[in-house]
Amino acid sequence: MTNSATSGTGPADRPGGAGPTENSLRRALKRARDGVALDVFEAAVLLQARGAHLEDLAASAARVRDAGLEAAGRPGVITYSKSVFIPLTRLCRDKCHYCTFVTVPGKLRRAGHGMFMSPDEVLDIARKGAALGCKEALITLGDKPEDRWPEAREWLDAHGYDDTIAYVRAVSVRILEETGLLPHLNPGVMSWTDFQRLKPVAPSMGMMLETTATRLWSEPGGPHHGSPDKEPAVRLRVLEDAGRSSVPFTSGVLIGIGETYEERAESLFALRKVSRAYHGIQELIIQNFRAKPDTAMRGMPDAELDELVATVAVARHIMGPSACLQAPPNLVDSEYERLIGAGIDDWGGVSPLTIDHVNPERPWPQIEELAAKSEAAGFTLRERLCVYPEFVQRGEPWLDPRLRPHVRALADPATGLARPDAVVEGLPWQEPEEAFEASGRTDLHRTIDTDGRTSDRRDDFDEVYGDWAALREAAAPGMVPQRIDTDVRQALATAADDPTRLTDEEALALLHADGPALDALCQVADDVRKSAVGDDVTYIVTRNINFTNVCYTGCRFCAFAQRRTDADAYTLSLEQVADRAQQAWDVGAVEVCMQGGIHPDLPGTAYFDIARAVKERVPGMHVHAFSPMEVVNGATRTGMSIREWLTAAKEAGLDSVPGTAAEILDDEVRWILTKGKLPTATWIEVITTAHELGIRSSSTMMYGHVDQPRHWLGHLRTLAGIQQRTGGFTEFVTLPFIHTNAPVYLAGIARPGPTTRDNRAVTAMARLLLHPWIPNIQTSWVKLGTEGAAEMLRSGANDLGGTLMEETISRMAGSSYGSYKSVKDLIAVADAAGRPSRPRTTLYGEVPEERQRAATASDGHLPDLLPVLD
Repeated sequence: MTNSATSGTGPADRPGGAGPTENSLRRALKRARDGVALDVFEAAVLLQARGAHLEDLAASAARVRDAGLEAAGRPGVITYSKSVFIPLTRLCRDKCHYCTFVTVPGKLRRAGHGMFMSPDEVLDIARKGAALGCKEALITLGDKPEDRWPEAREWLDAHGYDDTIAYVRAVSVRILEETGLLPHLNPGVMSWTDFQRLKPVAPSMGMMLETTATRLWSEPGGPHHGSPDKEPAVRLRVLEDAGRSSVPFTSGVLIGIGETYEERAESLFALRKVSRAYHGIQELIIQNFRAKPDTAMRGMPDAELDELVATVAVARHIMGPSACLQAPPNLVDSEYERLIGAGIDDWGGVSPLTIDHVNPERPWPQIEELAAKSEAAGFTLRERLCVYPEFVQRGEPWLDPRLRPHVRALADPATGLARPDAVVEGLPWQEPEEAFEASGRTDLHRTIDTDGRTSDRRDDFDEVYGDWAALREAAAPGMVPQRIDTDVRQALATAADDPTRLTDEEALALLHADGPALDALCQVADDVRKSAVGDDVTYIVTRNINFTNVCYTGCRFCAFAQRRTDADAYTLSLEQVADRAQQAWDVGAVEVCMQGGIHPDLPGTAYFDIARAVKERVPGMHVHAFSPMEVVNGATRTGMSIREWLTAAKEAGLDSVPGTAAEILDDEVRWILTKGKLPTATWIEVITTAHELGIRSSSTMMYGHVDQPRHWLGHLRTLAGIQQRTGGFTEFVTLPFIHTNAPVYLAGIARPGPTTRDNRAVTAMARLLLHPWIPNIQTSWVKLGTEGAAEMLRSGANDLGGTLMEETISRMAGSSYGSYKSVKDLIAVADAAGRPSRPRTTLYGEVPEERQRAATASDGHLPDLLPVLD
């Protein structure tokens, strides 16, 4: 057998290798029958089972499938989705050697077609489908055609769309509103931000992994050579981003394109790994290659039926009983019973109206025929929606609130399958109508200090954050920071002479410093601090207003987030937000710092409404609000770009943004800490865009969990680079990880926060590595207490942050240092460090005399002056 991507009859066990021995087949079959976990080699052996061995393999796989259906409450049921296929554009930037779907602009023009289907063409198909009882609109298109074809870019520009994803979103809304069909989106490779943009308009999305065999992409002659979106690492990242974004996602493998059996097995194991980590792969498609004329692979033989049956059976054993497996029925010649017998439980989308535009030569079977064939194999055919029943019943965070009415209209509430008597008709797609209304434990800002939190963890702890075992394995290297040996004396000398000349090796040596070397490091940092900003310790009279703690993002370090039904959940009304801002102004505040959870039910204008409410009540108050995660949420909710959203927020009253949601700006650590939060690149995009618009920000780093000093170094270098380009950071804030109630700690994955050594080293190195670009280094009394904060003032810090007046995020996590400090308290911390102190504004300017008098008059009486508001 050959391993060429363009010739041969099938893959070998290994490139150039022979097939499996009889003994290895028998051993692997026995392990499969006994339900023992298979490894990649055993799976590759089983992929080659034929004859009686294949019958044995299929029978054991079918038993696994049957057990899963029984557990799901669907014994003997095989599903399908009644759909229409909408080829939104056949232009693509990729050049897959087997694809007949993609074309070029000239051919579209000659055929009288536009570069994209028009909305009217899309809606015509969708309406006809709705009239036939279809419930899914499968929107398929080429990858990023505007990146390759000027004609595609011109079409998008002429119709007012920034990119193809924007057009996909727009037509999806119209399909929902005007036809009632549910969009299932296949736009190819998507970024994390793309998922945020599309999730509100589609209950499910998909993209085939196809294969993890990199050589089929990288080597000339391979089926994916010349196709940037077919790089396996890129496609795996898409699957992970879908899971992080809680998007029900369909994926799968394409077999028979030149991969070896071992490579095919590796692809299946890669899909299982993603599925276990995020629980978001709703369906796995096993698709067999079929050669098409006028393609580079027209001479490649079709994948044989036995290949398909064996792959389905092995996939069932690898993925387990709860997985949903599909094999497209139009890609076989009526051998449906063999596919059912190998472990599938779904036929995928079947259309009574449109052709399969990817395989136009293979017509869909009639639904009646599919039902009869399924019944002959002992199964009842039932219709499902594009989003699988498990995700319909899970609800949030997998189903966006704006889609709930559309899905409910078509779903059987008892099973999550399609409702047979459902009327398919358009429904309004819109933001939640409810305005801000107070709900839940709105006194948490006070009672967190007296009564504490109701429980240390949510009752969905074991499922909402992903697979703890997989995370534990990924985090293991960061549990104990590594030590390194290098010349600390030389590094200290460099730092004292000119911190900007510190190499990465020297900086790492200093980040590991301890004992006398650490003392020397802190002294150098303190000297640099004195030279840069003088001896004054600054502080700000401010109030934190966390307007809601309802959040479904799934950050594993966060103990603040609650579901709307949790005992400690709350949401403030706009009036309450404004009242708290007014109270803060009355006691001398110059700033309110406002952040909240990513609440799915707040209106799209929520952040604008909050800023306006404060400015209308207290025009002179500086509004420091909305983390980069909230900015992205606001932009995707409103359909705006990040730049447009920030511009509108500034017009609504936003003055500056907190540089939180940074955690560690290294995705290696970030994806252990957070399930659905924005990636590093998006955080940087938000912050730099804000700076370009004249919106200043703070910068932060949360450390002491699953990170190592090399991550701290990379984070600080990234911030320094941004500051050199934009000059927009006002300060850097060290945020020691509070472990007590953090899910990632309770699961045994994170360290119990940083040590005192870590805190001193991070503060000192922040001073040195950010010098001279970010002059202000802030330490957190909330997280370190007054003694710890005073120590950091001797290690390079010059700012104590704010009075806060209320604080719930760190307190919910288990911090024991209270929710507010009086001005006298903060002055005392500075005194303990032997330093003078003075108040400041958000931008480190002078505080007006009137504000200072108001703060002095009320200082020490905050509990009486800031009553809990009903």
